[in-house]
Amino acid sequence: MLEGITLFGVAIATILMAIASLLGTMTRRQQVELGLVDTQVLCELTGITDPRDLQDVFGPPAMNRVWHGLSMADIEKRRRPAGFLISDDRIDWICIGVAVLAFFWRNPIADGLLIVAALAQVSGWVIASRLPR
Repeated sequence: MLEGITLFGVAIATILMAIASLLGTMTRRQQVELGLVDTQVLCELTGITDPRDLQDVFGPPAMNRVWHGLSMADIEKRRRPAGFLISDDRIDWICIGVAVLAFFWRNPIADGLLIVAALAQVSGWVIASRLPR
């Protein structure tokens, strides 16, 4: 299905996108632990695309437009499907695993899984680019 350099390029791109996503998610989780949950962080962790919906889900922010008292458990309970593509570590690790597997297991099944992993990463990045900043 995929040949030589194309397979290598797709696998490397998938791994790099997943690592960047993992690092971004780690940073956003640290912000939650520090109590610095602003609109951008909350949108990226939940997948909620409209900031006005955040107020309906989490209540109004404080005067400095930061939500106080939120934990990762609260945020993950209210995560939407887009939030899983943007900031779920399990999906990123699975994509990395599939990309590494595709290096060593030359099979149409592995190629298909690699395409699905790459599409999942690209979808997450496209959705994240449309979130409010």
